[in-house]
Amino acid sequence: MSKISIIIPTINEASNLPLLLSDLSSIQKEGEIIIVDSGSEDKTIDIANIYGAKVFISKERNRGLQLDIGAKNSTGEWLIFLHADTRLTHDWFKKINSFLEGNKNIIYYFEFKINHKKIIYRFLEILVNIRSKFFKQPYGDQGLIIHRTIYFKNNGFRNIPLMEDVDFLMRLNKKKDLKQLNFPIFISSRKWERTNIFLQAIKNWHFRRRWLKGESLKSIYSDYYKND
Repeated sequence: MSKISIIIPTINEASNLPLLLSDLSSIQKEGEIIIVDSGSEDKTIDIANIYGAKVFISKERNRGLQLDIGAKNSTGEWLIFLHADTRLTHDWFKKINSFLEGNKNIIYYFEFKINHKKIIYRFLEILVNIRSKFFKQPYGDQGLIIHRTIYFKNNGFRNIPLMEDVDFLMRLNKKKDLKQLNFPIFISSRKWERTNIFLQAIKNWHFRRRWLKGESLKSIYSDYYKND
């Protein structure tokens, strides 16, 4: 068994994936990189193959399903779930290594940092990190580092196209075991660049509220991606 499996869901990420895979290149001897693609029409799969990643195909565009396919095909003791448009610090693996030797019940996530210099993003970072650290509500774009036994004990990500991170973290038996790392993951600003970030935050909150009240994910998904 390898030490870590890094699982990345993709759909047309040819412009972002090389950057992340270059950040991950230092772990080749310690683990594996798994790409689960859901029908990319660009060079995403070619890039994954060039970097030596294992590639699996999801028959539908469904991030929850993609993440679970990756987990079920992994060999790592620890599973690290990342979005394709994120970046890591050059010494990220050296920093997390000590944590991976410790308590296997702890679920780690990165400090939230947006990869853009605009000052307004610093305010968003503060709000997200407060929510994550004190209210135990990190989201999937912050990365998730979880021991495979804990992942499968909690039944993993469900086969849902949206809210898969919120759903999984809500089902955790012990929220106190969620722990923020003291160094960041750099998140692409692309989803905020087309709109006011505070309006987008309100929209995201409204989508989550609709889901928690029992509305169909199909209608929420349609609204979420209608401008993409």
